Amino acid sequence: MKTQVAIVGAGPSGLLLGQLLHLQGIDTVILEAKSPEYVLSRIRAGVLEQGAVDLLREAGAGARMDREGHVHEGFTIAFAGRRERIDLKSLTNGKTVMVYGQTEVTRDLMNARKESGALSIYEAHDVQLHDFYGDKPRVSFVKDGEAIELECDYIAGCDGFHGISRKSVPESAIRNFERVYPFGWLGVLSHTPPVTPELIYANHDRGFALCSMRSDNLSRYYVQVTHEDKVEDWSDERFWNELRKRLPEDVAASLVTGPSIEKSIAPLRSFVAEPMKFGRLFLVGDAAHIVPPTGAKGLNLAASDVYTLYHLLRKAYHDGRSDLLDRYSEICLRRIWKAERFSWWMTTLLHKLSDDPFGQRMQLADLDYFTGSLAGRTTIAENYVGLPYERIE
Repeated sequence: MKTQVAIVGAGPSGLLLGQLLHLQGIDTVILEAKSPEYVLSRIRAGVLEQGAVDLLREAGAGARMDREGHVHEGFTIAFAGRRERIDLKSLTNGKTVMVYGQTEVTRDLMNARKESGALSIYEAHDVQLHDFYGDKPRVSFVKDGEAIELECDYIAGCDGFHGISRKSVPESAIRNFERVYPFGWLGVLSHTPPVTPELIYANHDRGFALCSMRSDNLSRYYVQVTHEDKVEDWSDERFWNELRKRLPEDVAASLVTGPSIEKSIAPLRSFVAEPMKFGRLFLVGDAAHIVPPTGAKGLNLAASDVYTLYHLLRKAYHDGRSDLLDRYSEICLRRIWKAERFSWWMTTLLHKLSDDPFGQRMQLADLDYFTGSLAGRTTIAENYVGLPYERIE
């Protein structure tokens, strides 16, 4: 088999990159180790920056998002019995975010690719990357018991933190930066109306809590838990009771509860791999970086990687500017580290880090300053809606 760009991974980043390149007449093949059903079963965040929204529209996969997604003009930070709203729209000259579940983004991109006729191979096993430091990279895999080799010009590793792409890079060629946090998020999805029209991030002496949503009748709630906590330790009743305790009283009083339809614990970490380009292999999204979900940056950082690689490849194929591909890492990493900083800062600001009274007072002082200052609120808003993409000239 031959293609121009081999894409490893059929999550949102791989599908988005494939769709954008296809619309530019650049041939792609997407390889995915799991089934489509498994990919769609992954429950992930759903706050999209304007840049990600625009890319989905450009890829021809934004129609349902525009119909069913919810534009949010702000969100609330609750602490010390207070509720402080960050007015994103007024603080960023009209920028907003879109609440639309990552599962739905993936579904829309899958449907767009199917309609385009471009090739996606699911349940591709034993995927291996070869010769990506040379001029003729290859990807080998096994499908239905048959060993297949895919020749290509470039490889995009969009297969996540645990995927084969980053693992294929020699250890001497890559440097990893990591911070593992001593807590996780217990998340519950329920067929209940959201407690408020916008997200609430809560700092509480019992631990962090987040009220989010997927639609008018589908809510997503989180509470901070320890690494020792197990999902089976948390009945629905225990979860709802704990969530109420961490929310402002008026919010807790209006909380509508119901049976959970999904419940899971996600560990929190910050991670960056440098560089992100190795010969003709490019790491994209979670394959290169992870952020704690506090800043709503995971999927959005992947989208900004896709934006950069898409425009660089378009210039390489259409304008003969393959030299620009050498800038991929530096362009991506400038934005990645700023998003890592914001996600780290939001995480340390809002979570219970210890029982140290001094540290807790420092959190409250920070929250009081940033929510009470125009400059502070603007800093939060600018980062939350997403910093600008770097244009490819």
